[in-house]
Amino acid sequence: FIHYKWESVEFVQALILFVVSLAMIPLLEKYLGLPYDIALAYVFICGIGFMLPALLGVPMVPGWITPAIPVVLMFLSQFEPGPDAIKALVALQLLVAAIFLFLGITKLSSKVVNNVPSSIKAGILLGAGVAAYMGELKVGGRIPKTPIAIGIGSFICFYMLFSVSFQRIKEKNRIAAILGKYGMVPAMVLAIVIGMIVKEYPLPDIQIGITIPQFGKMWHYLPFVVGFPDAEMFIKAIPTAIIAYIIAFGDVIVGTVLVKAACEESRSDEKVDIDIDRIHVVTGIRNVLHSFFAPYPGLAGPIWTAVTATVADRYRHGRAAMDSIFSGSGTFWVAGFLALFVLPLVSFFKPFLAIGLSLTLIVTGYLCIITAFKQITKPVELGVAGTMAIVLAVHGAAWGLGVGIALHIFLERSFLKARTEQALTQA
Repeated sequence: FIHYKWESVEFVQALILFVVSLAMIPLLEKYLGLPYDIALAYVFICGIGFMLPALLGVPMVPGWITPAIPVVLMFLSQFEPGPDAIKALVALQLLVAAIFLFLGITKLSSKVVNNVPSSIKAGILLGAGVAAYMGELKVGGRIPKTPIAIGIGSFICFYMLFSVSFQRIKEKNRIAAILGKYGMVPAMVLAIVIGMIVKEYPLPDIQIGITIPQFGKMWHYLPFVVGFPDAEMFIKAIPTAIIAYIIAFGDVIVGTVLVKAACEESRSDEKVDIDIDRIHVVTGIRNVLHSFFAPYPGLAGPIWTAVTATVADRYRHGRAAMDSIFSGSGTFWVAGFLALFVLPLVSFFKPFLAIGLSLTLIVTGYLCIITAFKQITKPVELGVAGTMAIVLAVHGAAWGLGVGIALHIFLERSFLKARTEQALTQA
């Protein structure tokens, strides 16, 4: 803890929000055919990866490539749960890692981010947000299955994180100010309580002891034993890998905007180097770790948007509130990793994994939409971004990006004006 101090607020948040990392377990069981204890061991590997960015100089709280999860699950549904699905996911995650590492090591990632037109950036973010909402609201989604718990939880989450009136209440009311520090936690706790009261979720079976990850058994579900993917699997995974990177590309933009705004507007006392190439390299390393030791449907993404927003907001209030941006982001996942060993916590949250996943997707979607509109300054850009977003959400990121580029060229570029200016210059 030389490079960043321990933050009590992020520590408490992590003891609740680590349940979101556990929410990957049902997907690992369903799509990869893993037993519960093996899926839980995968989560421990993920926790190690979550701690890396703060240690390696990335000032954002890492997460999954959350809006890409529905696309990844569509890809995995082509394969039988078990060795085939595991190998397919290894192929996908290795490709995603290769994209991140190539763009980060060659430093092309900075040029990609800086040279992408505003309408394309907005379209990526808006499409990711719409896709996140569609996945939750569709028939058979988590909100239709448990509308009371997740519905009320989402409303409270929105109110506490984004409401103008709650921001005013926090300034006058001490209790509201304390609750506001904990981001999604109060909403998640309330959703869990309501879910039990209305019997949308069962009562937990709390166990006492220490969680012991089954790393020995986990070895039999890794590519070293089940086998590595063949060339055909890599080819099949290419479109999904491109889609995942495009969405993660939007996450990089979101995280950069959130942290830069907090640093430049409120914290001149700390120089935070938001290096996009470093973000790419660290994210690539995490995906390599997953590929060999815990292939993950959520992949390894550069940012957990909701928590990063909460950390950035608290960081704005000066050094007394948070010593360094790395204090918040670093403490959160160290505490989240330690929480995995606390069996009473893990067993308590086991029935409520869907709530954590849903609230994360919903807040991610909302923040993506907000950040998308901040990129736009002209009506034509809004039209391009909106059309691109709809195509992306319905037909996938590859089609969305293609439509966005085409619309940008034909609607935003003025070829006639350029030729006229060239002729006047020559004259």
